[in-house]
Amino acid sequence: MGILVHKKSKIITQGISGKSGRFHTEQCLKYGSSIVGGVTPFKGGSTIFDLPVFDTVYEAKEILNPDVSLIFVPPQFAANAILEAEEAKIPLIVCITEGIPVKDMLEVSDVMRSSYHSRLLGPNCPGIITPGECKVGIMPGYIHQKGKIGIVSRSGTLTYEAARQTSLLNLGQSTCVGIGGDALSGTSFIDILKLFEEDPQTEGILLIGEIGGGAEEEAAEWIKTYCSKPVAAFIAGISAPSGRRMGHAGAIISQGKGLARDKIYALESAGAFVAKTPDQMGFQMKRALEQHQNRV
Repeated sequence: MGILVHKKSKIITQGISGKSGRFHTEQCLKYGSSIVGGVTPFKGGSTIFDLPVFDTVYEAKEILNPDVSLIFVPPQFAANAILEAEEAKIPLIVCITEGIPVKDMLEVSDVMRSSYHSRLLGPNCPGIITPGECKVGIMPGYIHQKGKIGIVSRSGTLTYEAARQTSLLNLGQSTCVGIGGDALSGTSFIDILKLFEEDPQTEGILLIGEIGGGAEEEAAEWIKTYCSKPVAAFIAGISAPSGRRMGHAGAIISQGKGLARDKIYALESAGAFVAKTPDQMGFQMKRALEQHQNRV
């Protein structure tokens, strides 16, 4: 079953005529995703890959009724693209764009918090994939395998590595979700954990975090209190120096907060099997599953 996207999901691409938008739309189509159209201002009435292109998301929604909008729009325009999709009541908005100004994202965050009809993944994320059914984003589809592990991650590259490892161990994935590494993101770990907890296909959860902020500690508290499924985790950035941003905009230790060791302690205290190095993520997920099965 998986979460958020599936075979029947209908997708539009905002920024479909740009280099990245065109390339990744084609890759999603080749994977089997149902891309039904695109949006680029002043390109309405044209076609790309025989898909209709519209000037606005509202027009695309009226005619195509999509469930998902995939955003490949330059940083200076990306916030408006997200707000346009929310205003058109697109249920799932996936923003791949990185480098969106913080002041722009403050407005977006305020709107999305009060939205009753739309969810935002990202920005600065690889997207989401339910293997064998639907790919919305930039992840390499061939490394994924339909299965029982739900993956949620702040890191695109580590999401791919986790997918590869769980595929090689024949665990596979129910859905892989990249929530993005920016300080202001639309969907939290807890949001996705709740969906995996409710998903009958998901038998185990692999959480990948990194330094900066308190999202992983908050997730650990939720896992400890509410999660009935085995959890494995990895926290990137254990050797990062304080005050220096490492990779993502949100990956920065400030005034002693956001340390990797604190996140690891919180997750282990919640019962998660925490990998010490990235090459152990799949192994720790397998251990967590085996221990959980021995208990029941």
